[in-house]
Amino acid sequence: MVTDKDGYMHLIQFLTEHLGLFEGKEGAGVSDDTVMELFEEQLSAQIIMVCGQNPSLTFAQRNQVIREIDAIVYDLEEILASVANRKATPKQSIFITEFSGLIKNLFDQEISKILIAE
Repeated sequence: MVTDKDGYMHLIQFLTEHLGLFEGKEGAGVSDDTVMELFEEQLSAQIIMVCGQNPSLTFAQRNQVIREIDAIVYDLEEILASVANRKATPKQSIFITEFSGLIKNLFDQEISKILIAE
């Protein structure tokens, strides 16, 4: 659905280009959340919005969305392995929120294509 599209590859490239934001010493955290916890929370919130905005999705389509998010989280864990358990800084939190919104946009586009085709 999303992870096999060019847009997703571009987002992963965008993330790797901004890895410097996550490197270095752990800064002052915005909360008790780690980098990975923030990614998971933000992605969960975005997917809840996607499903809420598209009530006509079938059970199978919703499951496909969830499987895709699991794959995205796995990719993020691989890319951010060395910093995943650090407390997130304010700049990291902003980046994570924006990145998660871009992931939602990918889902919005693909779901729109699916619903139009039906």
